[in-house]
Amino acid sequence: MRVAADPAHPDSTFVEDVAVLTDECAVLTRPGAATRVGEVQTIRRFLDQLFPASKIQTIEAPGTVDGGDVCEAGDHFFIGISARTNKAGAEQLARWIASGGYTSGVVDIRHESTLLHLKSGIAYLSENRLVLTEALASRDEFAGYEQVRVSADEEYGANCVKINDYVLIPAGCVKLDQELQSLGYRTIALEMSEFQKMDGGLSCLSLRF
Repeated sequence: MRVAADPAHPDSTFVEDVAVLTDECAVLTRPGAATRVGEVQTIRRFLDQLFPASKIQTIEAPGTVDGGDVCEAGDHFFIGISARTNKAGAEQLARWIASGGYTSGVVDIRHESTLLHLKSGIAYLSENRLVLTEALASRDEFAGYEQVRVSADEEYGANCVKINDYVLIPAGCVKLDQELQSLGYRTIALEMSEFQKMDGGLSCLSLRF
């Protein structure tokens, strides 16, 4: 499915922020930026085509959640506490995904000045392997994972997306591209400079489950 352009909500191209999807349920978020709250109902109309009403949940005030702060790693979810996702929202999301059999844990990134969202610095590649920026790589929350560390000059590349047999990466991340290929991944480099200007990354542009 493709969502039509919405001139009333210029950030709505970053569709990932307004819903968190699993095989068991969909959770409509409550974005941390007030200007984005109107995007939720648009996405609800699409989710109604994919999930029965009983499987669609919502984040309620005072909770806020941006989907960019939620990283699915197999059956576990990392939920970032950030300027956009607060503790109340993280707790609500954790309860909803737990009902589907998933575990979760919070990662407080409020002191990581280079990260708007948790997934600005992390991606899950499957097989217990994470792509991480140096700022996140030393965190205890990720100690049990094999790590692909992104150098400081390519840290934008940490927001990559594995789809089927390919990993989508931002163009220009040459060292990350070589590292992923050395691990057996096939990569596709995509031009992302215009989205990067708005702190948007590859994962922001789609909803996946």
